[in-house]
Amino acid sequence: MNMARGRRRIAENGKQVLLPLALCLFLSLSCHSKVEPGTAAVSRPTVDGVTVEAVQQSEVDEYLETSGTIKAKTISRIASRIIGGVTSVRVKEGDRVRTGQTLLTIDDRDAAQRVISAEKSVEAALQNKSLADVTYQRYKRLFDEKAVSQQEIDQIDSQRKIADLDYEKSKAMLNEARVNRGFASILSPVSGVVTEKKIELGSMAMPGVPLLTVEDTSSFTVEANLDEHLSGKVAPGLSVSITVGADNQEVKGTIAEVVPAIDPSSRTFLAKISLASPALRSGLYARVKIPAGRKMAIVVPAASIVEKGQLTGIYTIDQGGIVTYRLVRTGMRYGNGVEILSGLSVNDRIISGGLSKAVDGGILAEAVKQ
Repeated sequence: MNMARGRRRIAENGKQVLLPLALCLFLSLSCHSKVEPGTAAVSRPTVDGVTVEAVQQSEVDEYLETSGTIKAKTISRIASRIIGGVTSVRVKEGDRVRTGQTLLTIDDRDAAQRVISAEKSVEAALQNKSLADVTYQRYKRLFDEKAVSQQEIDQIDSQRKIADLDYEKSKAMLNEARVNRGFASILSPVSGVVTEKKIELGSMAMPGVPLLTVEDTSSFTVEANLDEHLSGKVAPGLSVSITVGADNQEVKGTIAEVVPAIDPSSRTFLAKISLASPALRSGLYARVKIPAGRKMAIVVPAASIVEKGQLTGIYTIDQGGIVTYRLVRTGMRYGNGVEILSGLSVNDRIISGGLSKAVDGGILAEAVKQ
């Protein structure tokens, strides 16, 4: 019994001794694992095969940028001038048409009957005119022979003139009937593309109700709202740059018209810009750049811009050769260069080539060798 108690005390005393020893050993190891000042905590990946250049300012054109929508210069909304059922529709949306081409036809039976009636009226009026002419000639001979009075010859002459007027009126009514019958064929007023169709075969056409829309695609226009401080500086004939669509297609435009009135709510005025590019189409979003002078700006190669999701940045190099992905805000594009509005300063070093080898947090091979 006493021997068992003795062994238990020795074991407990051993544990009490071992615990402080283990704690000291842990603290000693922890102390030796601390990084001495001036040493790298992590091994950085080496970056090699990249092109590095210093950022500099350069003088560039200053532009005022605004937006607008591409529109066809001529948009024809075609409506009927008569009432009637549609008997044929000869085009569909997207079809290219030429001036004078028949687009659709309307039931012209009523108009045809009016033409026939007008033709008969002309025939009757012509007969009355011929009879009146013959009668006048007879009375004229009798008047010359003093066989009839002046009053009688005047009366016959008046009847002849009335017959002439009736004949001319009948001819005018016939022409009108024929013109109205011609309205049964809807013709394209311009060469272009059918962009909208609002009528189907058998539908009732009504005067003034649009049936089709045809756009002349030979030229386009952009209406841009410009800030009032450009009033007097922008005039017809000024060349401007237009960036169109999601693919940033660049085309040249010319200001064709300037509306001098200032909108009091937006403090802008309207400028209409003519474009001559058959590759365009109505509805495209357009960014307009209006020349506004010269300025100094930081412009970097477009190839140095790195997009990461919705982030836009550039790989920069600090004095120690460390590579850092720095967020920047971009501005205007100048050929192969992009203006940097914020995020870079003059003499900052950036990676402009070999971007596939750049690593955020890496170190240039040259810096490692030093």
